[in-house]
Amino acid sequence: LQTVGCMPPPVSSAVILTKAVGGNEAAAIFNSAFGSFLGIVITPLLLFLFLGSSSSVPFTSIFSQLFMTVVVPLIIGQIVRRYIKDWLERKKPPFGAISSCVLLMIIYTTFCDTFANPNIDLDKFSLIIIVFIIFSVQMSFMFLTFLFSTRNNSTFTPADTVAIVFCSTHKSLTLGIPMLKIVFASYEHLSLISVPLLIYHPAQILLGSLLVPTIKSWMVSRQKALKLTRQPKAPVKV
Repeated sequence: LQTVGCMPPPVSSAVILTKAVGGNEAAAIFNSAFGSFLGIVITPLLLFLFLGSSSSVPFTSIFSQLFMTVVVPLIIGQIVRRYIKDWLERKKPPFGAISSCVLLMIIYTTFCDTFANPNIDLDKFSLIIIVFIIFSVQMSFMFLTFLFSTRNNSTFTPADTVAIVFCSTHKSLTLGIPMLKIVFASYEHLSLISVPLLIYHPAQILLGSLLVPTIKSWMVSRQKALKLTRQPKAPVKV
């Protein structure tokens, strides 16, 4: 689970769920983008700090691979977009469906690589326990962040709370798996330490989707209550 805690926030899932509820989408986008860039540096350092010594690790090689894997494609995409922006707005390619398919392929291939490894040494009972722990941990963190952002002296709006609940508890699989493969390329138990992240990502999407109606109902009622409290009271006629 330490590997999950070291991972950066996701690029899309938290934003999509925040938008579905009607929360602060701008804050969610900023958190996802900024957190992903920070993760290129912070995540490897945290992994080395919690999971092993960094004395013999070639930092230059690791960061250069991460830069080529994560940053360069993003920069190229932004440059290309400037020249084909009008065409994209006219044609509107199904990038959402394409990204979902690619993400599904990443999850599927990673699952196959992980559980096809004969050295994984993970029985069914242990896997069930891991799933239970991950769901429990994620629900607990979502509840704690909700309590924190809705405390009496909090300055966060209900829309901010929605973004906080989703963005602070979600972790990126698309960035996390490449980072683990680069940082622990020669580690024989790489498949084993990837399992919690493989389970956490679908779990966060499933839990988030199930909680969307409940959180949306709370946000709407909370916004109405705040609006009523801010309205000036009518003077009492004598």
